[in-house]
Amino acid sequence: MVQIKEVRSKQELKSFVKYPFALYRDSPYWVPPIIKEELDSFNPELNPVFEQAEARFFLAFKGGRIAGRIAAIVNRVEIEKLGLSKMRFGWMDFEDDAEVSKALLGKVAEIGRSHGLDFMEGPMGFSNLDKVGVLTEGFDYLGSMITWYNYPYYKTHLEDFGMAVEKEFIESKFPFSNVKPVHFERIEKIIRERYQLRPLNFEKTSQILPWAHEMFEVFNASYSRLSSFVPVSESQKEYFKKKYLTLIDPRYVKFVVDQDNRLVSFAIVMPSFSKALQKAGGSLFPFGFYHLLKARKSSKEVFFYLIGILPEYQKKGVTSIIFNEYYREFTARGIKMAYRTPELADNVDVHQIWKHFKPEVYKRRCTFRKDLKVEQ
Repeated sequence: MVQIKEVRSKQELKSFVKYPFALYRDSPYWVPPIIKEELDSFNPELNPVFEQAEARFFLAFKGGRIAGRIAAIVNRVEIEKLGLSKMRFGWMDFEDDAEVSKALLGKVAEIGRSHGLDFMEGPMGFSNLDKVGVLTEGFDYLGSMITWYNYPYYKTHLEDFGMAVEKEFIESKFPFSNVKPVHFERIEKIIRERYQLRPLNFEKTSQILPWAHEMFEVFNASYSRLSSFVPVSESQKEYFKKKYLTLIDPRYVKFVVDQDNRLVSFAIVMPSFSKALQKAGGSLFPFGFYHLLKARKSSKEVFFYLIGILPEYQKKGVTSIIFNEYYREFTARGIKMAYRTPELADNVDVHQIWKHFKPEVYKRRCTFRKDLKVEQ
């Protein structure tokens, strides 16, 4: 028999965060989070997302041991301002036991109905800057710090619960040797002159911080047309600035500004921290910091984390300026492989940006949806 227990104490929340460490103990592909950072992200006193969302965390017990976990999330901005009557769920992990997964998902459905919501969808985090999707292809590739990993049976459990695919995301990769300057050098010069644009490069994080607010404004404007996009709030901008910008190598942040020094586009690339996080084992001490700093400095693999372009500059070749700057940086550093974070499979405009690099889709992931209006 499965017992679902809501997380109430700090110790229970720690058990929630640490459960995947046991579930994926024998997986060479799972990348663990830093436990303290995960705990902090669930703390309403530290994470401003709780100003617009509420979350409840649950553990599933079977035979006296933890057999699964799930977070049930209500994003009020999404519901009240975007009109999406959606119950989110995320941080979903469970052993290959239908009784366990049904009990966990059933709890989310129960909460969704109690709020009068029309459907549930997940896995996804609190906002668009969180992890998203259950992995459906690419199980034998190393995970990353910005995606969830899961075993192949998850998809079957979701379908058996009566859920269907809502959105599909793809992850692609390409060797840096595929990047040929001929595809962007000429157009880069034309675009710079035509629109009076210029690149901004950085050597220190302190040089980026004054631009952080404007960067998130460009982010909000860039993705506002996508379905279920929830804008980053003012307090979240400060939170993400402290959480991510201090970790990113400033030379991997590229901006494009116009003649009035207005930011029109940005890109953030991160070195791969996957192997470093595996070595850290969830802790920054005593050696976690060392592994992360080493990866930050010497990793030959990079992830294109975010690209944002103001709507009025989209489809005008602005990315050629960014790619030209990255080409120089990557060449100097001897980068071997580039990866893309999850992109909506139907976002054709984004896919076109990378076409000259001959990317290979190596992972697919999906969110799943279930109607809550009719009791099952």
